[in-house]
Amino acid sequence: MATVVHQIPTGATPSSPGPDAASRRRAGAGLVLAVLLIAFNLRIAVTSLGALLDRLGDLGVSATTQGLLTSLPVLCFALVGATAMAVTRWIGVDRGLALALVILTAGLVLRVLDGTPALLAGTFVACAGIALANVLIPAIVKEHFPGRVGAMTGAYTAVLSLGSAAGAALAVPLTNATGTWRLGLGLWALVAVAAALAWAPFARGRAVARSTERGASMWRSPTAWAVTVLFGTQSLYAYVMMSWLPSLYADAGFSDETAGLLLAISIVIGVPFFFLVPSVAGRLRHQGHLVAGLTLLTVIGWTGLWVAPEGGAWVWAALLGAGGAVFPVVLLCFALRTSTSADTAALSTMGQSVGYLLAAGGPFLIGTLHHATGGWALPCALLVGLGVVQVSAGYLAGRPVVIGARR
Repeated sequence: MATVVHQIPTGATPSSPGPDAASRRRAGAGLVLAVLLIAFNLRIAVTSLGALLDRLGDLGVSATTQGLLTSLPVLCFALVGATAMAVTRWIGVDRGLALALVILTAGLVLRVLDGTPALLAGTFVACAGIALANVLIPAIVKEHFPGRVGAMTGAYTAVLSLGSAAGAALAVPLTNATGTWRLGLGLWALVAVAAALAWAPFARGRAVARSTERGASMWRSPTAWAVTVLFGTQSLYAYVMMSWLPSLYADAGFSDETAGLLLAISIVIGVPFFFLVPSVAGRLRHQGHLVAGLTLLTVIGWTGLWVAPEGGAWVWAALLGAGGAVFPVVLLCFALRTSTSADTAALSTMGQSVGYLLAAGGPFLIGTLHHATGGWALPCALLVGLGVVQVSAGYLAGRPVVIGARR
């Protein structure tokens, strides 16, 4: 199957053939609510567990197991995300997303049953459901909102960020209120069930027509590889920040509570940027300039943490949060750089599976450098230098082209 690239006019958003009347009716308030509910679930399993790791350690969960629990999500996102195209061809995008929600719910229940094996297995299963949904959501947006890709991408990534913050902020209070960490984690399964019920009406009767549709081969496309590298660099930045930013602030003299609050500030400040930036990106002919500007904010943030972590702590946290809006831009690129929902799913599969693999070693490398040098100068310098890679990938990924295939 030969891969071809087409130029698109300024401001145009490629779309699949126009939806029929029934499809347009489906793209109403119920569909929007369902997509946003799903997005709210896409990081809760990760951040709620992270908030309780210290407590689990007090209850006898080993340090090795805690380390494995922190590395499972990114590896799972990469490995399971690679199966998304097979699922799409088997049951279709809509039903594939329903399956992802069932898997997520099962994992959230399994991990609070009993014992460390259940905790590990449940975390893997929950993250497998998230990994599948991560890949399919951009294709869902492409399919059902062809004229509002930027707005919907901004809305669902902003809600995803809110869900991430909710998981981190509420896991401990829920545990304290219920008297057990099992309910502190397990109650999030109810939120996943709510999303599955909201999505159920939109997952019927379309699998047969779409199950034979194959996306274009992305592996020989320079644009696809640029999108993939961009996804990898922004993921590395995000997971390094979530893993090590509180430790960096604690080493700078802040209390653990303040260090955690500074991370929360980064997440919350990112929400409006996540919401607004994709709408701006969708109107641009070339998204590379926007990626460069956002990356500059990230680079300034890490430079500040390098030279003056205490003096400008709140400013650096805010800049990192705003610069993280490269995430919705690269998700938007999955749709902008493709012409059909099947192609979007194909690019999303490649970008997220390979991208998360590229990012998986980031937190480990930064931690190793920190422990080897006894400080944060070298890790921060490395993260500043990564900005050059991200900007370069952003300019290639942001070119006004569409990856397609001759049918």
